Amino acid sequence: MLTTTESAPQIKTALPGPKTKALIERDKKVISPSYTRGYPFAIEKGEGAVVTDLDGNTFLDYCAGIAVCATGHSHPKVVSAIQEQAGRFLHMSGTDFYYENMVELAERLGKTAPDSGDHRVFFSNSGAESIEGALKLARYHTGRQNIISFYRSFHGRTYGAMSVTASKSIQKKQFSPLLSGVYHAHYPYHYRDPKGNTPEETAQACLNFIQDHLFKMVVQPDEVAAFLVEPIQGEGGYVVPPDSFLLGLQALAQEHGILIISDEVQAGIGRTGKMWASSHVPGYEPDIITSAKGIASGLPLGAIIAKSHVMNWVPGVHASTFGGNPLACAAALATLDLLDAGVMDNARVQGDYLMKKIKDLQQRFDVLGEIRGRGLMVGIEVVKSKASREKAPKLRDAIVDAAFYEGLLILGCGENGIRFSPPLIITEAQTDKAVEIFECALEKSLL
Repeated sequence: MLTTTESAPQIKTALPGPKTKALIERDKKVISPSYTRGYPFAIEKGEGAVVTDLDGNTFLDYCAGIAVCATGHSHPKVVSAIQEQAGRFLHMSGTDFYYENMVELAERLGKTAPDSGDHRVFFSNSGAESIEGALKLARYHTGRQNIISFYRSFHGRTYGAMSVTASKSIQKKQFSPLLSGVYHAHYPYHYRDPKGNTPEETAQACLNFIQDHLFKMVVQPDEVAAFLVEPIQGEGGYVVPPDSFLLGLQALAQEHGILIISDEVQAGIGRTGKMWASSHVPGYEPDIITSAKGIASGLPLGAIIAKSHVMNWVPGVHASTFGGNPLACAAALATLDLLDAGVMDNARVQGDYLMKKIKDLQQRFDVLGEIRGRGLMVGIEVVKSKASREKAPKLRDAIVDAAFYEGLLILGCGENGIRFSPPLIITEAQTDKAVEIFECALEKSLL
């Protein structure tokens, strides 16, 4: 029998409850069927890492709005910052006018980049928009037209972002023609040799593919504007590459005058215990960082952070009416304050604790394959057995669903992965409860 911790979970009705059922029926009639809803959860309110549905059931949220609610749901300091800004003005458009919190946010974000040089920032509304802008900037700055991305990467659903994505074929079905000049290379782990190569050998094989295949037979390196790479693949399965891969990619880029775009939309803003996942690799200094999700703790905001000499486009080349909206900037500044005040350190400490707890479970369940991640970005592969390493996506889905009915919100990633991406303010007690529920979900799914 599961026990309760603090205010969650508390399941009072059959799931979904009557009010949630009614909303889902209304939703079906008016909302686009393209959305990928999983289990039937409809939020009424949220506080920290606890969310309540329309029927009064409470859950532990280890999704955080798909890694968006970095400081938890409705953190008082974030809410206060939004309310204060709303009382002064809601919008002015930073593409044509000036306001202070937009400038202050750019100043602070620039100082967080892995290298110590000067930076400029372009504000967007989302991760996909950040990617679109970064692709334009790379082409503009280099005068080159081609982009190399990676298999199983996910960068968004607008046309440019969709073109560089190589996650699921359904995401591109019936949308061709896509952006031209896009090529894909292998990302470590997904290029694993059945002979059992070490991570470093796998990384070198991926780099060799670029040099020996792409550069020799497909596209000249002096026509490549940028490598677009996730320092940790998000939707691809929370895959952490060896440091040697990112450093080797950087060496290739520098050799051929190619820019590095680091997609930190999911991995950035303190989620890994450092501001940027790229900062975990000493000496790795991307030219452009794309960000969104957790940057404003729930409000729509994205950012392109580039070395100043790289962001050299001229007025009128790129703009955004709502990017850097003053409400979102206020929320982002409050988020940075909270990260600096200990939230980012908590992500590191609690991430280590969560990883340990999951690895303890791994010893007892043969269906839990590789456990990987950094900070509060933890991925778990579900397999038929550790010996076979055969992927088990249906079992993964069953575990995710079973966890929901016990009061824990988690999501899948990749073909057979489960992601734990809770708010960065979670407590040890909440992780104990989350892992207890996850164990229960495993047991029920294996019956």
